[in-house]
Amino acid sequence: MTTLTTTAGRPGTPARAPRSRPSTWAGGFGNEVHKGWLGLVGGRRGALVQMVMFAVFYLLVVLFMGRGRLRDDLLVTGLLGMVPLTFIHEQVNRAFWSYLGDIQSGTLEQTYLTPLPSWVLLLGRQTAAVIGALPYAAAVYVTGAITISVRHASVPGDVRVLVPIAAILIGTAGLSLILCGLTLVYKRVEVATQISIAVWFVAGGTFVPLVAMPTWAASLSRAVVPIAPGIEAMREILLEGHSLTGLRDGWGLGWLLVQPFLLLVAGVVVFTRFERLAMRRGTLGRY
Repeated sequence: MTTLTTTAGRPGTPARAPRSRPSTWAGGFGNEVHKGWLGLVGGRRGALVQMVMFAVFYLLVVLFMGRGRLRDDLLVTGLLGMVPLTFIHEQVNRAFWSYLGDIQSGTLEQTYLTPLPSWVLLLGRQTAAVIGALPYAAAVYVTGAITISVRHASVPGDVRVLVPIAAILIGTAGLSLILCGLTLVYKRVEVATQISIAVWFVAGGTFVPLVAMPTWAASLSRAVVPIAPGIEAMREILLEGHSLTGLRDGWGLGWLLVQPFLLLVAGVVVFTRFERLAMRRGTLGRY
């Protein structure tokens, strides 16, 4: 752990921490990523159980929608929705519980006893959450790909889906920042992350395309749900053969690129505001 060092000054003048070097920033960032990695490895048994549960949940939903049959069309469309759903669930929860765990254990304030700006550590935590969520999403994808292959079908592929995938990663980070900022001030908001999976499942267009929903519901989902525009774009690219500039079901390529950055900016603003509020109240590490 990096400790706070001070410099001598005039009497009555508060001591200030020395400027940190880029190497120190990289070290702080790496420590947060490493801490997240250790948490994933340390809980590998529980992680394996969760991977299996997500995979089984995907197959059960397809069976339910197919009235007891694993229909090929539902397997493919459901896979394109279930993988982002799994990722956003794990990424948001890992980032949120990382902060809440530090608050409950009384160690959160130690992260502010360094010359590093808080956004460096915040970026490290977000990166760790993304890394920790990827194995779960990969488990669902592999399960779907194997099931589809056994049925003598194939999973469509196109390098252009990297654009909506990147949009999902960025937008999800913004959402997790909002929830992390809220938990710095409101210590009992974990229920929001518990029920949010149902919201993403219904409003994200995971199994029921947004075009099949009422116009107002589809518009609201495209506006605020991080995975909604990405899932729509992936379905159009992989299943309908559209190009990125020819997306028609949603609000087009422009919104696909703009929405995640708007969510990210909103996340940074909300987190910074609540972080300063907690520090001003002296309740940063209080639970």
